[in-house]
Amino acid sequence: MTEILSNSVYFGVVISVLGYSLGLWVKSKLKWGVFNPLLISIIFVILVLVIFNIEYESYNEGAKYLSYLLTPATVCLAVPLYQQLQLLKNNLKALTIGITTGVLSSLTTVTILSKFFQLTDQQFVTLLPKSITTAIGIGVSEELGGIITLTVATIILTGIFGNIIAVSVCKLFKITEPIAIGLAIGTSSHVMGTTKALEIGEVEGAMSSLAIVVAGLVTVLLAPLFASFPII
Repeated sequence: MTEILSNSVYFGVVISVLGYSLGLWVKSKLKWGVFNPLLISIIFVILVLVIFNIEYESYNEGAKYLSYLLTPATVCLAVPLYQQLQLLKNNLKALTIGITTGVLSSLTTVTILSKFFQLTDQQFVTLLPKSITTAIGIGVSEELGGIITLTVATIILTGIFGNIIAVSVCKLFKITEPIAIGLAIGTSSHVMGTTKALEIGEVEGAMSSLAIVVAGLVTVLLAPLFASFPII
């Protein structure tokens, strides 16, 4: 069985889709934010690989084709942004300041915690792009000399965590302005957070989509500056 699964071209795609479908089903039944479909699919895939003793490389040989859909899926986020174009123009100053502040907060937090936990410079720069979308984060990590695989894992975990707690945080701090909600979610938890913003409302989704792009660009500009700070 293990050999058959390992040699199948479709194995990686099939268990990835099955895992995510299972996650959607669990989320629809239990309605709890902690049961994030992506998180459940990750756990499902790991369990399948461990149980059947399948190498990650064998799984990724088929699953990698799903990654090709990442770019067009991200581009589709421009649709709600276009629909709220006038809102964007009317709040351009607030949007720019809000997103830039969010990026600065993320980079500063990583810098302080890296210093506190005495991380190496390589580990430090690996964590810097944690809040931006994977496509941009990989490039930033590679440019700064980080560990790309860990950067991807950190970005995914950040997105899942943001998706789970977004609504609760907004309720806790009584944030009700749709623009503020969207910007906060998109700036801190990129595409995965944006899926939650789209569930909340059209304006929230549009602003979160905008935040993904702008936050990525601002991070590309500021990350090298933060990376020059001595950690050790």
